Amino acid sequence: MVTSPRVAARERSPADQHVVALSGLSGAGKTATAKLFEDLGYTCVDNLPGELLPGLADLIVREPRRFERVAIVLDARAGDVPVAFAAMRGALEGRGIRPQVFFLEARDEILIRRYSETRHRHPLESDRGIADSIAAERRLLEPVRNEADVVVDTSELSLRELKALIFAQLWTSVEPDRMAVQLISFGFKFGVPQEADVVLDVRFLQNPYYVAGLRSLSGLTPEVRDFVLGQPLAGSFLDRSEELLAETIPAYLEEGKTRLTIALGCTGGYHRSIVLAEELATRLRARGLGPVSVLHRELESG
Repeated sequence: MVTSPRVAARERSPADQHVVALSGLSGAGKTATAKLFEDLGYTCVDNLPGELLPGLADLIVREPRRFERVAIVLDARAGDVPVAFAAMRGALEGRGIRPQVFFLEARDEILIRRYSETRHRHPLESDRGIADSIAAERRLLEPVRNEADVVVDTSELSLRELKALIFAQLWTSVEPDRMAVQLISFGFKFGVPQEADVVLDVRFLQNPYYVAGLRSLSGLTPEVRDFVLGQPLAGSFLDRSEELLAETIPAYLEEGKTRLTIALGCTGGYHRSIVLAEELATRLRARGLGPVSVLHRELESG
């Protein structure tokens, strides 16, 4: 495990620890995500009964050297999940540790397909079928989802994309008084990212897909970038979006929000949305509004 010289030079305090509470729907990718945290050096605790979670929180606080990085998987198997989650969170926050809550979800048809492929039993399975079990789990976990710092829709994400998204969201690289901003480019024909806090539609711009020589090029190429940004409406849109975010991001931060996900969509997610996401990210970084990351969903999935 790599520690900074600043931390290594003194005794660790709760403020130096990072605890992740990982929750979400069964079949949405919690097992794969927990493995990603293990690869980062996190101690992962899975399938612990809800009654034992407050005791685990006490142990984490008492032994900061041993539990510098911890990921706790919390799902329907814990029993009364909202109660268990509240007890664990209260035990940690009462001792100076604010857990970062990740919630994974996916569309119903995706979850049903995954269960069909793996033949695993849903933890809430009943004689009413898998669709009813998924609906029941959504209702059960809704209070936890509402408290999540990061909500990830894994419906169309590859493992590589999931890894990039999770790592970009970790608080360990974010100062507590700054907003972390993620920009996602996407194609509307593939669905709007469910984790988005703000969705911007850029389909009003002329589409490079219909321009000779540009169709096969992505929005990361100079040719497509020049074509898109050369349209007067592109500059106006970026100016207004930048000003809006410059005003609202500090207000989000004052309300206790530390992450903001902004999705920019065009038809296929390959040209216009990529160009504008990259340009808007550059502008937000220049304003010093916090760490800004960019994910091109359709480009990476292709």
